[in-house]
Amino acid sequence: MAIRDVLVQVDGSRSAPGRFAAAIGVAQTHAANLIGLCLAVEPPVPATILGVVPPDLLATQHDAVRKQADGAAAQFRHAVEQAGLHGECRSAQVLNVEAIDVFVQHTRHADLVILSQSDPEEVSILGSGFPAAIVMGGGRPAIVIPYIGPGTTLGRRVLVAWDGGREATRAVHDALPILERADSVTVLSINPDASRNGGRRDPGADISLHLARHGVKTTAAWTIANEISVGDAILADIADNGIDLLVMGAYGHSRLREVVLGGATRHLLEHMTVPVLMSH
Repeated sequence: MAIRDVLVQVDGSRSAPGRFAAAIGVAQTHAANLIGLCLAVEPPVPATILGVVPPDLLATQHDAVRKQADGAAAQFRHAVEQAGLHGECRSAQVLNVEAIDVFVQHTRHADLVILSQSDPEEVSILGSGFPAAIVMGGGRPAIVIPYIGPGTTLGRRVLVAWDGGREATRAVHDALPILERADSVTVLSINPDASRNGGRRDPGADISLHLARHGVKTTAAWTIANEISVGDAILADIADNGIDLLVMGAYGHSRLREVVLGGATRHLLEHMTVPVLMSH
């Protein structure tokens, strides 16, 4: 599958320029159409006070939200024009409770979605769970960019977090157009269970062979992490090997279990140091 339509989250946050740069880079590499989606999100007004809020105050708030969205859209269009790229920017004014559903509907017509990690120092009306909600609900692969921005490259040295599960399989195949262009791809299994893999310690061998048949320069590796979490083991490998993109399945367990016990998905969304391509 080729990447022909890339959808990117457009807003006025401080992480937006890095997100736009990453999306432009991906679109240029794959000769894809770039679509920006800017949601003008109305802040919630409690029903208990709705009747006593002056209409002119609501109108002022509505106009302010629209003005902010227009400014973000203009910033995106300028970045696209400067890159000499063809693209468009869609806008929608929505209630806070509608934002995720509206964004998800737009993802259904794209090959890849570009989002940003939630910035702990910047309050977003979309909430800190927005990236996870889009990954879970969109049905399309998403690259989540760290709020500090992407590195100088994206997709040259790739790490695949492989556990042999459905979500990891989906992520690998969704990422194929990127993996085929990478200089190197490492398929890493952490704490592999030999009893579930025909007595073999390296469950990544077969998927690595499959990727090699697609022309992907692949190396299979495994490691045992007894004293640190799976998420931290992945981050350590990223730092040690100059990785510029992580590919992983999202929420292999139920989200309730992830919240209660912690999980690699949640850990990486909170502590990512490089862009992460996630599929569910």
